[in-house]
Amino acid sequence: MDNGSESKREQFRRYLEKAGVLDTLTNVLVALYEETEKPNNALDFLKHHLGVAGVETADVETLRLGVSELQQKCDLLMEENKELRKRLLQYEPTPEDGAAE
Repeated sequence: MDNGSESKREQFRRYLEKAGVLDTLTNVLVALYEETEKPNNALDFLKHHLGVAGVETADVETLRLGVSELQQKCDLLMEENKELRKRLLQYEPTPEDGAAE
């Protein structure tokens, strides 16, 4: 290997170390190692312990609540629209009335 690629690797390692990535990954891997009963899905274990699953779940729940609120508003507006159309028809002449005039 040449010195250039080794230097890039070392820079990347320092970057990961400074950002806390190495410590976090090490801690999660140690937790997996110390599990007496290893999980069937190691990747799910890692995601759960890194908080990835929790973030997705919270985001999905927030979106579901938003959709529910918007659906209720839409239903109310549709009902109001239906009522307003019904009222409007009382003031508009029907085609038969217009032809008679």
